[in-house]
Amino acid sequence: MTKLNNLRQIFTIGILLMILSAYKLSAQGCVAIRGFSSSNSLMGEGGVLVKGDFAVGTNFRYFQSFRHFRGRHEEKNRVADGTEVINDSYFVDISFNYALTDRLYATVLLPFASHVRSSMYEHGGNPPNGLGERHITRSSGLSDMRLGVGYWLIKDNLKPYNFAVGAGIKLPTGDYSYMDTFYNQGPNRDQDRVSVVDQSIQLGDGGVGFNLDFQGYYMLSHSFTLTTSLFYLFNPEVTNGVLTRGSTTNEFSVPDQFAAQLGALYSPNIKGVNFYLGGRIEGVPSSDLIGSSAGYRRPGYAISVDPGINYNTENLSLSLNVPIAVERNRTQSYSDKQRTAETGVFTQGDAAFADYLINFNLTYRFKNNKNRGVDFNAIN
Repeated sequence: MTKLNNLRQIFTIGILLMILSAYKLSAQGCVAIRGFSSSNSLMGEGGVLVKGDFAVGTNFRYFQSFRHFRGRHEEKNRVADGTEVINDSYFVDISFNYALTDRLYATVLLPFASHVRSSMYEHGGNPPNGLGERHITRSSGLSDMRLGVGYWLIKDNLKPYNFAVGAGIKLPTGDYSYMDTFYNQGPNRDQDRVSVVDQSIQLGDGGVGFNLDFQGYYMLSHSFTLTTSLFYLFNPEVTNGVLTRGSTTNEFSVPDQFAAQLGALYSPNIKGVNFYLGGRIEGVPSSDLIGSSAGYRRPGYAISVDPGINYNTENLSLSLNVPIAVERNRTQSYSDKQRTAETGVFTQGDAAFADYLINFNLTYRFKNNKNRGVDFNAIN
């Protein structure tokens, strides 16, 4: 096993941080990114797994969104006044990865989510005109399942660089009309009503989508490696048929999603340990690339600094990273732009974002019998 191959193994663990992340990230919150970046949740494993190898992984993510932004402007009064919307979101992904060849790999990902949303405005209104009572709504269960394949473009593993392309499909297995109880409803604000929860805590978006991804690395030295990942989810469907709470005409949109990462991996002279530092952007666009962009959505993006640490043994890989938001932007939605054009008054809604994301990943590789005895993590 050459040292370049060992470094390639280390690289894939680092880039795993980007691909497994949610990316709700800092964009997580009221901007309804479904807590993932790619259908190929372990795309990097394509460079680790040898033909016939199989890997099982689990990824845990958590964030709390509560800071309200309108454009890039933070509405600090929301927290000061106690009227902020708070989303606590937990994600667990279980992934199965199989190397069809040394370069071609397939992935199945089963995502699960649990959300707790606390607000006043949904339960009788914010003060001073509303009741000012804070209540919670919840959702939990299976999210939208993903299937994907990827392919490393360069055959020669001895080269200090390689690039992979991937494609996948997203299936609407998550409940996109999840309901819970809302308090202080009705004209007298004295009723409890069961209705659909906010789009940001729905478990799925209700559409069949497909994604394209790209990743690559370039080894600058035996200690430093540049990495990059790009991802875009196409959701051709316009809306999912579910009316927003209290509306008779406005349905939930089925929006596109995007993410990009650029960073560097540092490998000290410690077997199995490496460090990662990068930047990432992720979000929901105002306008989809395919089809109409009508319906209710909260578009926006977050840019984050993304530090991480990884540890891997012969078959087990562990990684922890904590992306920290440095810019958050709730952009104009399709309906905002329509209203602006109709009234001549600039309109832009707000959304709550998180400060940081906690992202932990564990992956175990089952080697093909022919590959047993080969330590892919040994550093010569």
